[in-house]
Amino acid sequence: MTKLDELKIINIFQKKLGNKKFISEDVEKFTLGNTKIIAKTDTMVQSTDIPNKMELSAAARKSVIACVSDFACKGVKPEYGIISITLPKSISTKKITNIANGFKNACKEYDIAIIGGDTNEGKEIVFNVCIFGNSNKIVTRKGSKKGDLIFTTGPFGYTSIGLGILLGSNNKTSNFIKKSVRAVTNPHPRLKYGLKNKKYFSASMDSSDGLSTTLNEMAKQSKKKFIVNKIPTNRDLEDYCKKQKKNLNSAVFHGGEEYEFVFTVPSKFKKIIIKNAKLLKTPIFEIGYVTFGNGVYLENKMGETKLNDLGWKHFK
Repeated sequence: MTKLDELKIINIFQKKLGNKKFISEDVEKFTLGNTKIIAKTDTMVQSTDIPNKMELSAAARKSVIACVSDFACKGVKPEYGIISITLPKSISTKKITNIANGFKNACKEYDIAIIGGDTNEGKEIVFNVCIFGNSNKIVTRKGSKKGDLIFTTGPFGYTSIGLGILLGSNNKTSNFIKKSVRAVTNPHPRLKYGLKNKKYFSASMDSSDGLSTTLNEMAKQSKKKFIVNKIPTNRDLEDYCKKQKKNLNSAVFHGGEEYEFVFTVPSKFKKIIIKNAKLLKTPIFEIGYVTFGNGVYLENKMGETKLNDLGWKHFK
């Protein structure tokens, strides 16, 4: 029997549901009357998405944050939400309260009103969040042009280290380890930056499945070649990987869970997006440029090396 991967499963549903011209995007959009609706749904499953050391309040918050991150890269304000929850019948009142507080914290932070949902019984905890907003236009994944510059919000690589710590038996509590764990348990999508700079982006995409996945998907949809000549991370991560003999590129490009976004801009807008980053206190990294061709390549003094998509894939 042929093993199904995530893409094959999605293709089966698309064919059965009649959407033969589906183009992968961070959010869905449709028109209801005269209103352009933007929607996003995301699922968090206890056994695959919530490490044992992660508080349920943080997990609940993160299930909302996952949708907010997709709105951020599209330059759209999330406004309303519906939450469906599956819970084991043995769950305690304390845990339910922690979960509710997590949802409350996320919605307060990003000004989202929860208008309803569903509660069900199951063998493990599952959060399914659907967020809605409205906008006449989104920034797509496919608009990159030759000569555009490639940027990321925020540094990459900490979540790869933090997730390893949460899943392992490392009980050390250095500032770097605390920082890495917080990157997993308490991400902060750059919504304000996406909203303010939307008009300058030629393309944009959420990075939560891994930077290599994001770059390859954007290059593919834009039908362009992406050249990466700078790694978007900080010195403390470089020092940690060197000391622990961990692969820096693997942590930065293939880790995932960052909830940052990647965007391309015409070079004429470089000064203004940097100025806005400083005003909003949003860290951004210029990591490369767009040219003719296809694929994603790391560039250094030795030449170019192809960067394959090795980010997170369900069912692999």
